[in-house]
Amino acid sequence: MKKDRRVIVGLLSAIVFAPATVLAHGKPNRLPEFISGEVLATAYDGVSDDLLTAGLGASGLAGAAPAVGSPPTAAELRRLAIYNNYRALVPTDPGNGYGSFFGPQVDTDGNNTGGEGMIAGTEYLAFAGPRSGRANVTLMVQVPAGFDPDNACIVTAPSSGSRGIYGAIGTAGEWGLKHGCAVAYTDKGSGTGAHNLATDRVTSITGEWAGADALGRDSQFTAPVSDEARAAFDAAHPNRYAFKHAHSQHNPEMDWGRNVLQSIEFAFYVLNEQFGTRGPGEPQRATLTPDNTMVIASSVSNGGGSSVRAAEMDRKGLIDGVAVSEPNVNPRPAGFAIVQGAGAPLYDHGRSLYDYTTLINVYQGCANAAAANAVAPFNFAPSPDSCTSLAEKGLLTGATLAEQAEQAQRIINDYGVTPEQNLVQPSHWFVNVPQSISVTYGNAYSRSSVVDNLCGYSFGASAGGVPVALAEAAELILFGTSNGIPPTGGVNLINDDSLGGAMENRVSISPSTGRADQNLDGALCLRALATGFDPVTGERLRGTARALHRHILHSIEQLRASGDLGGRPAVFVTGRNDAILPINHTSRSYFGLNQSRHGDRSGLRYYEITNAHHLDVFNVFPGFAENFIPLHHYLFEALDLVYDHLRNGTPLPPSQVVHTVPRGAGAPPLTAANVPAIDPAPPEANRIVFDGATLFVPE
Repeated sequence: MKKDRRVIVGLLSAIVFAPATVLAHGKPNRLPEFISGEVLATAYDGVSDDLLTAGLGASGLAGAAPAVGSPPTAAELRRLAIYNNYRALVPTDPGNGYGSFFGPQVDTDGNNTGGEGMIAGTEYLAFAGPRSGRANVTLMVQVPAGFDPDNACIVTAPSSGSRGIYGAIGTAGEWGLKHGCAVAYTDKGSGTGAHNLATDRVTSITGEWAGADALGRDSQFTAPVSDEARAAFDAAHPNRYAFKHAHSQHNPEMDWGRNVLQSIEFAFYVLNEQFGTRGPGEPQRATLTPDNTMVIASSVSNGGGSSVRAAEMDRKGLIDGVAVSEPNVNPRPAGFAIVQGAGAPLYDHGRSLYDYTTLINVYQGCANAAAANAVAPFNFAPSPDSCTSLAEKGLLTGATLAEQAEQAQRIINDYGVTPEQNLVQPSHWFVNVPQSISVTYGNAYSRSSVVDNLCGYSFGASAGGVPVALAEAAELILFGTSNGIPPTGGVNLINDDSLGGAMENRVSISPSTGRADQNLDGALCLRALATGFDPVTGERLRGTARALHRHILHSIEQLRASGDLGGRPAVFVTGRNDAILPINHTSRSYFGLNQSRHGDRSGLRYYEITNAHHLDVFNVFPGFAENFIPLHHYLFEALDLVYDHLRNGTPLPPSQVVHTVPRGAGAPPLTAANVPAIDPAPPEANRIVFDGATLFVPE
C-alpha cells in the first residue's frame, strides 16, 4: 500500500515530498466530472470568522445560540449550523472534557491554549451531480491556512445521522483542521434539505429559502412529485414538509461510500488549485496525489459507516487508513458466534438498522415501564397503554403491567441488544430516536414518495398536538437547526391516521385500540414492512405492502458491508452502552466478519469502550453525568493512532476492551483516570479475540 511505502522510506520523506522536482510533472488539474454547477469559495481570516467555529470561538460554542436576522444571511445560517452541529455531538461543558481533552482551545498535544481555537483558511462548497434539484449531494472542503503541501493530509468528515454539510464539524472536522489537514465533508445526500409542500419553497446550498421553480437545479432538495400531486397532498394534509433523506425516492444510503470518495476527489482538486504548480502558459498541475498525500477516512455514526463503506469501495487507492467511532455498518451475514464474557453465544447478529430499530419502536414504550428502568435517566415517556395494546394483540402474554413491561424488555434483549443499553434506551425513546429512524428509513428504503404517506406518517409542526404551520422564523433557520430527521427544528412526526384527525405522533390515538399508545398502529405497520409479515396475525404481506417490503429488503442489500477493507489499517471505537446502533449488530459483527475474511492479515482493530454510549451530549445531565464518559475522546485517540501508524509506522494496539471509570457521585470533572488510554500491550484478559468460529469479547 502506498502509505506502507512511505513508512519504509521513513527518513527519505524529503524525496517523497519534492514539489520542485518530482511533483512538477503532475497531470493538469481538472474539476471532477461529478461536480455540477458553481464551486463557492470563501476565505476566513481566523479572527472575525473561521473554519471550525464560524467566528464563535471555543467560548461561543459553549455559550448561547448566535442571533440571526430576518431573513438570516448565508453567513448567519452557517454560523448557526456550525454552532448546533458542534454541540449536538460534542459536550461543551467543562466537566465532560471540553477545554481539557477536546475543544477548539485544546491543541494536538492535549493542552488548553487559553485561546479561542479559531482556524483560518478557505472553504469550498459544491454539489455533486447529476445536479437535478431533486436530491443534490453537497460536498465541502476546508483547507486550513496551516496546510503544508510537503506533509499533505486529508481527513474525511461525512455527516453523522442525517445531518447537513456541517454535521461532522466538531468530530473529524476539528481533529483534521487542528492537524493541518484538509477536511473533506459530504452530507451524503441526506442533510437538511426541506421542502415546504404548502408554499413550494426549498433551500439553497447555503440554506436560504426560495421558490422551487426559482432555485431549480440549485435546490438542496425538491420533492420529486408533480404540482398536482403536491397540491392534492397539501389539501389533505396541510402544512407538511418533505425531507431529503426520507423522501428523495433514491435510497441515498447506498451511495454514502461513493459520496465520501467523491469528497476526497474534490479535496484533491481544491488542494491542487491552491498548491499545484503552473509553468508559463501551462495549466494548473495536480502535484498533490494519492501517492504523496495521507488520507484518513473518519467520522462517527452514519458518517463513520460511510467512511467504512468508502474504504470497501475504494478502487483508486484514495484512502490509506480508517478511524471511526460508533459506525453505522450493516455487515453481511456470517456464521460465527459472538460471546461476551461467560455469556451464551449469539449467532443471530448483524441485523440491519431497520430490522432492530422497528422492533425497538414497537416494544420500547412498554419496556420503559419495567421496574428495572425506573431509574433510567430521561425515562419521561413510559407507556402503560402500549403494554395494554400489545397484550390485547397477543404480542405480550404477561397478566400484569409489570410482567408485560419486563417481557417487552426481554424481547428487545433477546434480539441481540445487550443489557448495557437498557438504561440508555428510555432517553432515546423520549427524544424520538427509534420512532424517527423507523419512519425516515422506512420511507428511504421503500423509496416512497412523500405523497404516499407511508404508514400514515408525515412531517409538520404542531401546537398542542394538532398540526399547524411552522412559524416563519423557525422555517427560515432550518438549515441551522435541523438534523435532517424529524422531529427536528420544530418539524414533528405527525400521525395522519390518528382517531379523530391528524395529531402529533406521541399523543395520537391508534384506531385499532382507541388508546394513546404512542401510535402502536404506525409502529406495527413499519415493523411489518421490515419482516414481510403482519406482526399480529403472522400472515404474509400482500399487494402494495408486500412490494414495499421487497423494496426495503433490496435497499438494505444494496448497503450491506462486505468486511473487506483491503488490508488498510483501521480502528473502530464503539461504546458498549450504545442504544442506537447496538454493538452486536454493528461493530462487533463487522469486526468478526472482517476477521473471518482476513484473519491475521487484517489491519482492523476494534476497541470497545465501557461506560460509553452514542450521545455524549446527554452526559451533562443527571443520571448520565455520573455513569458515562465521552466516547468522543476515543475518536480523537483513534485518529491519533492511525495517523501515527501511517506517518511513523507505529503499530496499532491489539483489539481490546477499554475499561473506563465513571465520574461517580457528584460527577466531578473528567480526568485521565476516567478515560485510560488504549493499551499498546493489553493483558490477555482485555483482548478481543477471534478464533475462526467465535468472537470473544471480555466483560
